[in-house]
Amino acid sequence: MADTILSGGCLCGAVRFAARGPAEKPHTCSCRFCQRHTGAPTAAWVEFPAGSITWTGPGGAPSTWRSSDYSSRAFCPACGSSIGAIDDEPVIALLVGGFDDPGDPALAPQYHSFEDCRPRWLCVETASGEE
Repeated sequence: MADTILSGGCLCGAVRFAARGPAEKPHTCSCRFCQRHTGAPTAAWVEFPAGSITWTGPGGAPSTWRSSDYSSRAFCPACGSSIGAIDDEPVIALLVGGFDDPGDPALAPQYHSFEDCRPRWLCVETASGEE
């Protein structure tokens, strides 16, 4: 069976990626790091082993900022788009909104992290039907 390739990138197209699937741990997160990284009350993520990601755009790999003792946040140095997080494990977590087809069922969140940090006015439903 051939690997699935999911592609995406930033607003200006300088940072593009091809992620060889399957997508792992699709979830939403409302921690303060995610909120500040995206400017949104909740971020939707999927993870891939670092070796499954190829940076395909003319800008190469995204710029990073060390956000914790185990991870760096990734962004486009040209347009500032948030791309994801590059963990030390090595895992790369990509923001679902950056994929060319964010509606792909493989990217549907299965759980919600840091629900206690989300604003009470925001209802987040996962593919499993949990809120």
